[in-house]
Amino acid sequence: MKFDKIHNKGQARLFESEYLEMLTKTHPLVIWGMYIPIIGYMLYHANTHLGFSVLFIAGIFLVGGFSWTLFEYVAHRFVFHLVSENPRMQKFAYILHGNHHHFPRDRQRLFMPPIPSLILASAIFGLQYLMLREYTYIFFPGFMLGYLMYGTMHYAIHAWNPPFKWMKPLWRNHHLHHYKNEHNGFGVSTTIWDHVFGTMFDLKKEKEDKEKVKELMF
Repeated sequence: MKFDKIHNKGQARLFESEYLEMLTKTHPLVIWGMYIPIIGYMLYHANTHLGFSVLFIAGIFLVGGFSWTLFEYVAHRFVFHLVSENPRMQKFAYILHGNHHHFPRDRQRLFMPPIPSLILASAIFGLQYLMLREYTYIFFPGFMLGYLMYGTMHYAIHAWNPPFKWMKPLWRNHHLHHYKNEHNGFGVSTTIWDHVFGTMFDLKKEKEDKEKVKELMF
C-alpha cells in the first residue's frame, strides 16, 4: 500500500454511489453512542439474569478488553495490510484500510461506519457465543470497549500530541508505521504485541521527523 504521495487534504472516493459513499463515514461519538448501551445492557443481563457476581464480571470483562488488543494487532497486520495480486482483493484492502494511509487526515474514516460495524460485531458475538456460551455477555462487552478505546486512541494519535510523556512511544510507533515502514508498528492501543512479535520500531534509532509527524496530524 505504498503511495507516491500522502494527501494532507480531502478524502478517498471509495464508491460511485453517493449513498454508499455516505455509509463509509462516521464520527467517533456515533460509534460510542451505538455500543455503550449494548455494553451496559449485556453487563446488566449478566449480573441480574445470569447471576454472575460483580467481581467475576469485572475479571472476565478485563480479559475481554485485553483480548481485543491481540485481535487488533492480528487484524491490522494480516487483514488491513492484505497483500494480493487480485485486483478485487486490492480494492477490498484499500476500502478497508489503504485509504487511511493515502489520506491519514480523513477523520471521518477512523472508525468502521455503523452498518458494517454492527454486522461484524454481530458475527464476532456469534462466534464468541459458540465458544463461551453465557460468558459471552461479559467477555464481549470488554472486547467491544477495547475496540472503542482503540478507535479513540487512533483518533487521538492523529489529532493531538501525546498528553503524557509515557505515551509518546505509542504515538511514535504509529507515526513511523505511516511514513517509515508499514510492515512494522501494527499496535495502536498498545505496543505490547509489536514487542512480542518483533514488529516494534527501535525508537532509539529512529530520529523524529517533526515535519512528517505534522503531515499525519489533523
